[in-house]
Amino acid sequence: MTTVLLIITAVLTALIAGLFYAYSCSVVLGLGKLSDAEYLKAMQSINREILNPVFFMSFMGTAILLPVSVFFLRGEQPVFIFLLLAALAYLVGVFGVTVVGNVPMNDQLDQFDISGSAVEAIKQMRENFEARWNFLNNVRTVFSVVSILLVICACIWHKEV
Repeated sequence: MTTVLLIITAVLTALIAGLFYAYSCSVVLGLGKLSDAEYLKAMQSINREILNPVFFMSFMGTAILLPVSVFFLRGEQPVFIFLLLAALAYLVGVFGVTVVGNVPMNDQLDQFDISGSAVEAIKQMRENFEARWNFLNNVRTVFSVVSILLVICACIWHKEV
């Protein structure tokens, strides 16, 4: 049973790491080439569309299954340590950064009326948003990759009892 739990946890963690990684090394680069208004419209659209059941299943599922895995494998060393570190990395560096950093920025952008704003206001909004949002996304990318590496280590050292 714990092997199945570890596999599901690893898959969800890998999906989230892949999402943030792909975004950091491709989507950000493409969006960066858009005009200010196009960039803001694209980000508004992306931020709205990512709020879907498939994303929530992997994003929230990882936040739930990592601690659950820690609990169920608490007596197995070094698996417990790998999973504990993976859970901490994910909950602080991915989930926490998203909730405290990216989501408030997304909400602020969602309220911004692009079509009713002057060119200077649009430019200012992008300047206030883009670099900070990308930095936070890179933080999430690093921490999600660290999380999956630690979960993989737990899978390697895990022995079904």
